[in-house]
Amino acid sequence: MSMTISEKILAKSSGNEKVEAGEIVMADIDTAMVHDLTGPLTLHALEKINTNKVWDPDKIVIPFDHQVPADTLDAAKNHQILRKFVKEQGIKNFYDVYEGVCHQVLPEKGHVLPGTIVVGSDSHTCTHGALGAFGTGIGSTDMAMVFATGQLWFKVPETLQFNVTGDLKENVTSKDVILNIIGQIGQDGARYKACEYTGETVQNMDMSDRMVLSNMAIECGGKTGIVPADKITDEYLKNRTTKQYTKFTTDKDAASLEVMDIDVSDLEPQVACPNYVDNVKPASEVEDVEIDQVFIGSCTNGRLKDLEQAARVLKGNKINPGVRTLVIPASRTIYKQALDEGLMDIFVDAGALICNPCCGPCLGGHVGVIGDGEVSLSTSNRNFKGRQGSPEGKVYLSSPIVAAESAITGHITAPEKK
Repeated sequence: MSMTISEKILAKSSGNEKVEAGEIVMADIDTAMVHDLTGPLTLHALEKINTNKVWDPDKIVIPFDHQVPADTLDAAKNHQILRKFVKEQGIKNFYDVYEGVCHQVLPEKGHVLPGTIVVGSDSHTCTHGALGAFGTGIGSTDMAMVFATGQLWFKVPETLQFNVTGDLKENVTSKDVILNIIGQIGQDGARYKACEYTGETVQNMDMSDRMVLSNMAIECGGKTGIVPADKITDEYLKNRTTKQYTKFTTDKDAASLEVMDIDVSDLEPQVACPNYVDNVKPASEVEDVEIDQVFIGSCTNGRLKDLEQAARVLKGNKINPGVRTLVIPASRTIYKQALDEGLMDIFVDAGALICNPCCGPCLGGHVGVIGDGEVSLSTSNRNFKGRQGSPEGKVYLSSPIVAAESAITGHITAPEKK
């Protein structure tokens, strides 16, 4: 009966005592999320299957985060469509333009619990696996079926477990760990597998760092990214939910389990170079790259810890006048915490632009896009051609520490080489 965490969750949710990798199961969904870009597409598909009422309005979460406030007439129309739907369906878990990025808002508000299935019409829904849930992105048509029935079919994935050990050096972060892993296995190295993160290094990480690992599982092809729930998970959820939940662990003799050992003791700060996330190099090897914009934020690195790391670097320094630096908190809660800690004063005094909680330039469709020939250094998760604006621009990915250091110097800068 040995199974992985993902297999145990899918077995529980499909009413089976045991499932195996490759098996097709029909599972009950615990939480379903759409946002302002994907929600209208789901509603369009819902109309085609003649469903007038969602299966359970209390299990649906709708945050606005991609184009907030609305920057075009189309965006404003999408917001109107979803606001009307929320009212008609009695959906209480609705977060308008004020709250922030969906993958931060859902766990923050207690919508993600260990041992549950969380689906979202956004590929980075795998972020929620940081809490020991099976979080995965689905298409808008599949989401329409979830809205209608509360169920969805899954092929049970194999599990690739990353056993991460070693103490991280100063200025090396969880972002460097996941970039290094993706650089090793490639952008399709975990295709349709559950990326499970374990080992003493991960066990010592707080929830913010665990979210970074899970968030980028999709960048190496993963179906989900998952961290076993533990005392840190319990502490995170303590004031966020009163619901009971189940914490699963992976059996070491599970048939589909593959283990990859990763020693991060000597890891340096990493940078993903254009135009692929697996084109990863030590930051010290790309210090000749001049930059036009720095983006500190996103569902990957827009949490309080990320802002604190960037602020420590920027405090008392001035951003290079040739580098536009955008700081975008992942949620209103984080924004308020950063204000209380004085971080925003540090950013403003250094010369940064502070934007409202949202996805920002990450999707290349809202505030902060780059132009032809411009170079962005971003703490987000993707750097393919045209991701943050012009197809003629270039996007590099790094931790908030490297991003802040580079904002000061005007070129990619490894912290230890400052």
